[in-house]
Amino acid sequence: MGEGDPGHVVSVSGPAPIAHGGDLDAARALFPDAAAPWVDLSTGINPVPYPCPLLEASAFRRLPSASDLTALNAAAARAYGVADPAGIVAAPGTQLLIETLPRLWPLARVAVVGPTYAEHAAAWGRAGHSVAAVTDLDADVDVVVVVNPNNPDGRSWPAATLLACAERLAARGGLLVVDEAFADLEAVETLGPHLRPGLVVLRSFGKTYGLAGLRLGFALTEPALAVRIAEALGPWAVSGPALSIGRAALADTEWRRTAAIERGADAGRLDRMIARAGGRVVGGTCLFRTADFSDGPGLFARLGEAGIYVRRFVAAPQRLRFGLPADKTEWCRLSRVLK
Repeated sequence: MGEGDPGHVVSVSGPAPIAHGGDLDAARALFPDAAAPWVDLSTGINPVPYPCPLLEASAFRRLPSASDLTALNAAAARAYGVADPAGIVAAPGTQLLIETLPRLWPLARVAVVGPTYAEHAAAWGRAGHSVAAVTDLDADVDVVVVVNPNNPDGRSWPAATLLACAERLAARGGLLVVDEAFADLEAVETLGPHLRPGLVVLRSFGKTYGLAGLRLGFALTEPALAVRIAEALGPWAVSGPALSIGRAALADTEWRRTAAIERGADAGRLDRMIARAGGRVVGGTCLFRTADFSDGPGLFARLGEAGIYVRRFVAAPQRLRFGLPADKTEWCRLSRVLK
């Protein structure tokens, strides 16, 4: 999952621009005289990336082999608790999976639990489905999409609740899509160990491991649907370097455990800074914090002028979302503005 504006979309009836985090071109256009270098806090990407292993030159020169993909899928299955690696589909980022799933499904009534990442509703709408925004899982529809934990408020749902929804939908040929883009570092029960017909789970690699430019993500589902998704993506969907780095990172459970502890501590530090600045934290995850301010637009402008780009929301102008600073210099720059 990416960083689109989680506006409350009632219906989708055509293409519309979606703002995303990480767009420093937009930041420079808004604040041409800002201090440099930019501190980009507009995404939910881990600012302390996984240390990439050295790669053999052949990873860049040759096409990825079937055994390379099999090894990555096996590592993903272990990392996500999936019993059968045949239910794993690797893709060049979860955004492509978000785009692909609606094109594989018959035209349907789709409910997106929100406000949330806007690309879900947009993708189902572009594929011709009837899309509505809802606030819970009980909508009388054919397909339900939920982000768990949610972006931008961090709301989460118990696994039992989500699985009951999946069973209800599957009984009438429907589908539950659970986007777990921010689940890796959170204390939430994920659905990888509970795959069944009528359920697709999306997992982001780039956010957790701070390697968004690598473009890697996964769909977890029952094997028959996994085959259809993989066929839609086509051969060599994932690059050789992404296969190698992804396999190493997913196998490194100690790095992931340490990252969860350290990013959780960073999130607590950010909460305290926001509170001292008069903000009220309304949610988030270890990788981002969302807060309301009495003058959200004014603070957004002051931050931008100081070369610090955060996420704002058209539908909630008082609300800003902060990613985590990467190092002492970035923490100090943010602290000076918030004071």
